[in-house]
Amino acid sequence: METVNVNIKPLIWILAIFVAIIVLLPTILVLPFSSAPPEWKEEKAARPSERVLALEVPHSDIVVPVFRKSMDTVQNIPLEEYVAGVVASEMPADFELEALKAQALTARTFIVKALLNRGKDGSLPEGAVVSDTVMHQVYKGNEELETLWGDDFNQKIEKIIKAVSETKGQILTYEGDPIQASFFSTSNGFTVNSEDYWKNEYPYLRSVESPWDKKESPKYTETIQLPVSTVEQKLGVSLTKDGQVGKVVATTSGKRIGKWAIGKKEFTGKEVREKLELRSTDFEMKKKGKQVTVTTRGYGHGVGLSQYGANGMAKEGKTYKEIVNHYYKGIKITDYKPIADKGLAYQPQ
Repeated sequence: METVNVNIKPLIWILAIFVAIIVLLPTILVLPFSSAPPEWKEEKAARPSERVLALEVPHSDIVVPVFRKSMDTVQNIPLEEYVAGVVASEMPADFELEALKAQALTARTFIVKALLNRGKDGSLPEGAVVSDTVMHQVYKGNEELETLWGDDFNQKIEKIIKAVSETKGQILTYEGDPIQASFFSTSNGFTVNSEDYWKNEYPYLRSVESPWDKKESPKYTETIQLPVSTVEQKLGVSLTKDGQVGKVVATTSGKRIGKWAIGKKEFTGKEVREKLELRSTDFEMKKKGKQVTVTTRGYGHGVGLSQYGANGMAKEGKTYKEIVNHYYKGIKITDYKPIADKGLAYQPQ
């Protein structure tokens, strides 16, 4: 019987290649249609990247050069993304959606006005239009907000983006120009005419009632103790007797202190607030021993939109349009694009 010599090595290689094709073919077919590996998708779902979130914010061709103080650099941020970062930083995200929309309009109006006046703020580094601090509007990026909000980040940023998206491009104008869209935390029950706190008189920044703050705001009243020596040093006065400190000489709109006197020395309510770092110009002081008890009502300068008042209005079913028209008199809600034609469409050099 003859023996047949067969070389089986080629057969083994052919079989191995065939098995590999069968095993790998489904993967080869799926890969072109997959945007990312499963583990990346899971990470994205848990902690969305700034790039992904930015895509959810309404597109804007206009950028805002923002001086990021902690980073000591100027970043160019798309306008609507900037508005979202301001709303997230300036108003609690658990406020009503309509209140957040009203805040979005103030933020967008502020930055449009700043862009129109770019180059006029000498306190900023070259190329910047605003800073990310209270000197202009507080702005935080997504990474900062993730750190601040933790596990609540996704839920809160989604709500902020909704408020920005549903008011895209809208600003507040008076006679065709963006207004001075000032806002503050909590009123004492009334807002204040602009000229009662600042030098300029704006016809749309008039005192209005804001009764919602007393019920809504945890910042409505505050009582603090200050050493007598601190009050004397900061005001340049001498407090010798116990009892009521100073007297009200004049009041302003909004039932706040316009002028206040200790002996023969007279101050504006704003001076006292700033020197003693008080929450409001609606204050009372009493001295007992070596301590002065100071009680304030409201939190902030009192001009423009009250944030807690806006939230109270929203809880009563008022829309953002009703809210801004309550706090800013005679204004219109306008698309900023016609104003952009006047020179707003600023792109970095």
